[in-house]
Amino acid sequence: MAASNVYFILLSLALFATVVLCAKRTLVLVDNWAVRETHSTYFKELRDKGFDLTFKTADDSTLALVKYGEFLYDNLILFSPSVEDFGGSLSVSEIISFIDGGGNVLVAADSNIGDPIRDLASECGVEFDEEKTALIDHFNFDVSDTGKHTLLVADSKNLVNAPLIVGTPASSQYLYRGIGLSADPNNPLVLSVLHAASTAYSFAPDTKITEYPHAVGTNALLIAALQARNNARVIFFGSLEFFSDEFFTSSVHNAQTGIKTDRSGNQELAVHLTEWVFKEKGMLRVAGVEHHRVGEKHPPAAYTVLDDVEYSINIEEYKGGKWVPFVANDVQLEFVRIDPFVRKTLSSKDGKFFIRFILPDVYGVYKFQVDHLRIGYTHLFSSTQVSVRPLQHTQYERFIWSAYPYYTSAFSMMVGVVIFSFIFLHFKEDSKDKTE
Repeated sequence: MAASNVYFILLSLALFATVVLCAKRTLVLVDNWAVRETHSTYFKELRDKGFDLTFKTADDSTLALVKYGEFLYDNLILFSPSVEDFGGSLSVSEIISFIDGGGNVLVAADSNIGDPIRDLASECGVEFDEEKTALIDHFNFDVSDTGKHTLLVADSKNLVNAPLIVGTPASSQYLYRGIGLSADPNNPLVLSVLHAASTAYSFAPDTKITEYPHAVGTNALLIAALQARNNARVIFFGSLEFFSDEFFTSSVHNAQTGIKTDRSGNQELAVHLTEWVFKEKGMLRVAGVEHHRVGEKHPPAAYTVLDDVEYSINIEEYKGGKWVPFVANDVQLEFVRIDPFVRKTLSSKDGKFFIRFILPDVYGVYKFQVDHLRIGYTHLFSSTQVSVRPLQHTQYERFIWSAYPYYTSAFSMMVGVVIFSFIFLHFKEDSKDKTE
C-alpha cells in the first residue's frame, strides 16, 4: 500500500512538472494590485490558454528577467503605464535585451505615462504623445462620454488587413480611452494594427490648441506592433482600459453614426493580439530540406551546369498548440550566386514545397534559398550552399549540330588535298621526241 502511494505521489509530481514546463512563463507588472480585479476577465483568458502568470508591482525590489544568464520568463506584460523607475534589476535596457533574446512584450499605456514606457516604445520605433494628452475625436465617440470626447469608438475597418494577427472580426466596434501613438515611417518592422478615424487628433483635452498636434487623423494609432528581425514580438496599446472588464462587457453606441452594438469587440481583439504577440500563432519552421539530381536520391558532392535538379523543403506552422503542415501558394525558391539566377514559386502538398528546374550554364558557388516574409508570420529563412562545376572534358558533345557546315568544309578540304596529291604524284605529261 505504501509503495502504491509513493508511486502515485511520484506520478503526480511528474505530471505537475510537465505542466509547469509546458506553461508559458509570463511576468505581469502592474502599477497597483487593483488592476488584477479590474482586468480579471483578461487574465482569466490567459490562464485558460495555459499561460503561467506571475504578478508583481513595477517597483518590486526583486524584479529580474535574467538569472545566471537564463531568462526567467518567456513573455512580459507591462500594465504599469505610470511607473517612473522599475524595481530590482529591471530597466529599459534589460527589457530591450530581453527582446533581443527572443522574448515577447505587451505594453499598455494611458494618459499618465511615465518615461520608462515612453523610452521603451521609442527604442521599438513607436512614439507616445506627451503625458496628460489623450486621443480626441469630436465625431466618433461613445454616447456615454463625459463631454471631452476622449471615449472613442474605433471601427473594425481601421484594423490592419491581417486575419492572422487580428482574427476575422465581424463589423465590430471597440471602446478606447487613452493616449495617442505614432509609428516611425522609416522603420519597416513596425506595423499599424489599429489606427484612428480621420477626424481624430492627439492633444491635452483641457488645453487650447496652439500648435499642431502630435498625431492627426489616420496617422494617430491606437495599437502598434513590432516584429523584430529575430522574430521577437512587441505590441503597444495606448489604452490600459482597453483590457478592462468594463470595456470588455460594455455596449457601444457611436454618437455620430448612431450604430449601436450590445457588446464591444475589445475582448475578442485583445485575445487575438495576445495570441499573436506571445507566438501562439504565426510561427513557421523548416522541418527538412532535400535536393538532388532528377533520378537520384542523395545530393552529389557538386552539381554540373545544366543539371536537372529537384528541390524540396518541409515547412510547419504552429497552430492550435502543435506543429502542422504549412499551407501556402506563395513560397518561392531562389538559386543565388550573389544575385538570383533562378526564382520560382514552389508547388506544395501536405506542407512539402517542391520544384524541378535546370541549373544555369554558369558555374560557381550557389545557394538554394527560401526567404519567406509575410505579415503576421515569423520570418522563415533557409539557405543551403552547393557547388556547380563546369562540364568535364568527357561530358562535352563530340559533334555540335550547328558546326556541321564547318565539319563539312574541313573534310572537303581534306578530300581535295588527297585528290590533288594523287593527281600531282601520278600524272605524267607525254615527253616530246628530241629528234623532232
